[in-house]
Amino acid sequence: MGLFRSVISKLKAGLTRTRQALTSGLRSLILGRRLDEALLADVEKMLLEADVGVAATRRLLEGARDDFRAGKLTRSEDLLEHLKRELKTLLGGPAVEMAQSPSGPTVILVTGINGAGKTTSIAKLAAKYRAAGKSVLLGACDTFRAGAVRQLEIWSERLGVEVVKGQQGGDPAAVAFDAAKAAAARNVDVLIIDTAGRLQTQDPLMRQLGKIRSVIGRQIPGAPHETLLVLDATTGQNALRQAEEFSRHAQVTGIFLAKLDGTAKGGIVAAIRHGTQIPVKFVGVGETPEDVEPFDADAFVEALLGE
Repeated sequence: MGLFRSVISKLKAGLTRTRQALTSGLRSLILGRRLDEALLADVEKMLLEADVGVAATRRLLEGARDDFRAGKLTRSEDLLEHLKRELKTLLGGPAVEMAQSPSGPTVILVTGINGAGKTTSIAKLAAKYRAAGKSVLLGACDTFRAGAVRQLEIWSERLGVEVVKGQQGGDPAAVAFDAAKAAAARNVDVLIIDTAGRLQTQDPLMRQLGKIRSVIGRQIPGAPHETLLVLDATTGQNALRQAEEFSRHAQVTGIFLAKLDGTAKGGIVAAIRHGTQIPVKFVGVGETPEDVEPFDADAFVEALLGE
């Protein structure tokens, strides 16, 4: 229970802007007011303004409207608890564990568009695995963007992990091949592969991502074991559209929602989960490597809507 409270406390700090906009607003709107159709409509509007999304908002309030009309939900005080229960169910319950290789390195492929916070998110993952006593190797396959490899190198130096790189403008799949080969030879626990920041509409880059997956899989059976899509929470509904498109092309297994501390619209978590069914596996709640939490729906909802 102490650990759960600690996680909630850290999430609360990261969700400060969303809590100020959504939680405080909901409480002042709901508590002490008569429960009626007008109140439900106002709650719906507030959820939409927090980027919960139309479909997810409809699902969250559907049961409340049904219970209100059937006379089962009569007090406005109970509406907030209803929303918390429904949101926990929508978001999927306990944290979804990261996949692990049964033998050899576990390979995590990281994708997303430029500017989403991909490099920093990789650093946070590396730091988390290092803190758990795992050996980590990084593969710098973003060979197209000037400075991308250097950014990853800087983080690797800070964290004390090695990085496999190639020439700028070189073949990303060749770097992935070298990284996978090195990870297997050195028997490292976790290999994290950075990929070129790509727009979901750029077919050649999507094909390049498929080539990287193929190369890694030939070196390490079953790899990549996870494909994480990094999304910038501050972009709101655009992040949802990215998730929908990437899920069609990149075999995404989980989402790393970055920059959650920088937005007042943290409700986008619900929109993404409802719209794609891809589990959110990590949330970034600050700028340091330690500012990352495995996504747990119960902890997230308590941090978001709790007192």
